[in-house]
Amino acid sequence: MSEHFQKVFLQADPFTDILGQERTKQQLKSALLMDRHVIVLGPPGIGKTTLAKNVARLLPALTVNDCQYNCDPKNPLCPECQTKKPKTKKVSGEERFVRVQGSPDLTVEDLLGDIDPVKALQFGPTSIQAFTPGKIFKANQGILFFDELNRCPEKLQNALLQVLEEGKSTLGAYTVDLPANFIFIGTLNPEETAATEKLSDVFMDRFDIVHMGYPETLDIEKRIVLDKGQKLSLTFEDDLLSLGILFVRILREHKNIMKKPSVRASLGIYERAQANAFLAKRKNVTSEDLAEAMISVLAHRIELKPSVKYLQTNEEFIKEQFDAFSGQHPELSGGGGL
Repeated sequence: MSEHFQKVFLQADPFTDILGQERTKQQLKSALLMDRHVIVLGPPGIGKTTLAKNVARLLPALTVNDCQYNCDPKNPLCPECQTKKPKTKKVSGEERFVRVQGSPDLTVEDLLGDIDPVKALQFGPTSIQAFTPGKIFKANQGILFFDELNRCPEKLQNALLQVLEEGKSTLGAYTVDLPANFIFIGTLNPEETAATEKLSDVFMDRFDIVHMGYPETLDIEKRIVLDKGQKLSLTFEDDLLSLGILFVRILREHKNIMKKPSVRASLGIYERAQANAFLAKRKNVTSEDLAEAMISVLAHRIELKPSVKYLQTNEEFIKEQFDAFSGQHPELSGGGGL
């Protein structure tokens, strides 16, 4: 893939699906050029999945066997292609993007595959016919995107470590060669996010970390919201939308907030304010519509520090902050606070 990316990265900005994040894009291009395994580290809702899908779109179209593992016609890897001669097909880079969602109940067999006991008796336990490939093979010649890597159990981390390092894995009592060729892009949420597993130093030593943060400016975040958000046939004044997004960005910097609202919160405010105006039979979104959306969209998306959370609820905190914010911006005074 390295030679292909050398040509692609000569373009001005191949990652057109992501606005801003120039530092992140530069680091990712640097890692991909040298065929490095990459983990994108950042809070939820900032576009890590979108970025990985953008990488898949940059891959060249390939002619592969007509199987679910994108086998090279000259060097097939799956049991079906090694025992039969299937037809070929052309697949795009997007079709070779495979997502694995990290979770505590994800097993090694789900990811890597398993030995079929019936076929093991018939063909032998180490035969290719007895092996049922797992999801990792579907990313062959494409992208294996492992979302929330630090939510999967330690046993699966160890199995993945062996695959990335040696190209083989131990399933039960058997060692199975895994010749699948893919680009690994994982994501990590910050450690303060609930339900995360500790990743060992040995495991992390196999990856390069690319950091990704919230949109750098209010203007970039507003462009994301306008581009990704649903729109109704009514008017949403630019200044009013800017204030709604500004409030979210101010909350991210608040000293008493531990879990910060993501870009999805800004999207939610944009969409819900429009819906409130529509239900009130207004043609323009007002500050009242914006204020009405705040608690429903934001309260569950934040987590207060322990020193504060036992003194007031998330809803009370959002109300207090928005009322203070409205007092500083007369344009919102028509909403009457929360």
